[in-house]
Amino acid sequence: MELTLSALCKMVGGILYGDPDTVIRGAAPFDGATLSDVTFAATPGFLKKIDQTGAGAVIVPESFESDRKNLIRVQNPQLAFAKVLTHFYPPSASSEGIHPQAGIGEYFSCGRRVSIGSHCVIGNHVTLGDRVTLHPGVVIADQVSIGDDVIIYPNVSILERCVIGNRVIIHAGTVIGSDGFGFATDGTTYTKIPQTGFVQIDDDVEIGANNTIDRAAFGKTWIKQGVKTDNLVQIAHNVTIGENSVIVAQVGIAGSVTVGRNAVIAGQVGIAGHLTIGDRVTIGPQAGIAKSIPSGEVVSGSPEMPHRIWLRVQQIIPRLPELKKKVSELEKRLKKVESQRK
Repeated sequence: MELTLSALCKMVGGILYGDPDTVIRGAAPFDGATLSDVTFAATPGFLKKIDQTGAGAVIVPESFESDRKNLIRVQNPQLAFAKVLTHFYPPSASSEGIHPQAGIGEYFSCGRRVSIGSHCVIGNHVTLGDRVTLHPGVVIADQVSIGDDVIIYPNVSILERCVIGNRVIIHAGTVIGSDGFGFATDGTTYTKIPQTGFVQIDDDVEIGANNTIDRAAFGKTWIKQGVKTDNLVQIAHNVTIGENSVIVAQVGIAGSVTVGRNAVIAGQVGIAGHLTIGDRVTIGPQAGIAKSIPSGEVVSGSPEMPHRIWLRVQQIIPRLPELKKKVSELEKRLKKVESQRK
């Protein structure tokens, strides 16, 4: 598979500086690229050493100036390079059809060009759209609805009545629609509260490996359009995640939390139940969130605080032994002065 630079430039919507007839046959990292590869440089560190790459072409920011030939100037080099990678390294296509070792329930319906792998189990009244791929070992329970162009990797379980939109990717080992963690107590024992809701995942969502997304006690747990989650994320019952938010590995979100649009929740963050996280909020790694956060805030720490204050706190912590020693010395001097005055 190969492209001329002019075709590649058109693909990413860039401006070419160099030979439009140069042939590119692949994409590679900055330090490992050859004359037949395209790479990208977006940060000052890479842009300063752009003459050191062996790439046949480099995707750079629009404002970047250099005498180097075969540059493609774009607004977002990383995004442009992602499009190039998709062209040169498309996902492998699964064979169409239903594997003879798959188990299919009653009243099953599916669209065109569906692929269902070995040892998949599909319940009753399940609907699949067009071009859905179920890898081996997937379990789809009763009354689940799945849209078009969905890829579900091995050993994923999607339980009763859940709804999956279009162009959704769900990575291996994830469980969607398990019971929410709901119990009533008399002070000694715990009685399970039936979890009667479901999970809805909207279009263009990507769920990482080994996520657990619980069904709602009532109503729905809702993952809105464009959300991306990393591996090992726990989303509890009745949580709503707003459009185009990003949730990094090992985040735990307790029940009935609402997260706004375009939020970024970094690794190992814990969020207490019944809170509201506003639009465009950024939460730093390992933060413990115990109260709601207004839109646009950047917070870190446990308990959470404005990120700029957290940075100052982190500078102080290594100095605490020294400060404690100084305080002890001041206390001794103060006692000595007071005793002399008496």
